[in-house]
Amino acid sequence: MRKALMIWGGWDGHSPLQSVEKFAPFLRSSGFEVRLENSLEVLLEADYLKTVSLIVPCWTMGELRPDQEKGLLEAVRAGAGIAGWHGGMGDAFRNSPAYQWMTGGQFVAHPGGPIHYAVRFTNLDHEITRGLSDFEIQSEQYYMHTDPGNQVLAVTIFSGEHEGANWIAGTEMPVLWTRKWGAGRVFYCSLGHQPGEFDIPQVGEVVRRGLLWAAR
Repeated sequence: MRKALMIWGGWDGHSPLQSVEKFAPFLRSSGFEVRLENSLEVLLEADYLKTVSLIVPCWTMGELRPDQEKGLLEAVRAGAGIAGWHGGMGDAFRNSPAYQWMTGGQFVAHPGGPIHYAVRFTNLDHEITRGLSDFEIQSEQYYMHTDPGNQVLAVTIFSGEHEGANWIAGTEMPVLWTRKWGAGRVFYCSLGHQPGEFDIPQVGEVVRRGLLWAAR
């Protein structure tokens, strides 16, 4: 049986426990032994991490100690997949550029807070997005610094109408991407500000597919 490690914590505003609990039953039904942890100390369990197929971080902000960072990065480099969403993965551990290099991006702003915007798929040949249709959502529209090496699967376009940031009007921003970190697969989705967003069919489906795609 494959093993999935889901680590939740950090800022409570993203409901980390409720968010991981949205997907823990899916992983169990997909044949994973799921371990939920509310501590980063699990990243020091080197022998355990060697057996893990998938790591799901849901830890907005917070701090990653050097020894914890080393454990996580080495586990993914050795082949464990990592997959996550919104600030739980894309705004975690601002003190760790190496973590951001691995994940492929870092949140910097969401002008206007939760707003109505469109998400457009740019690659429907990928197993994560195949057969899905573009959609609209009421959520935080993440403006991110992203790695040009990411394989982008979906984007959103900023209007520039919020908070006076008219200079970003027309900016196309990645919403979904995949990448590699050594032997490990990386999947990220910038949606998921609140757990209810995963009830939108396309959002829940891309995350479920992304979790399976990333897992070794």
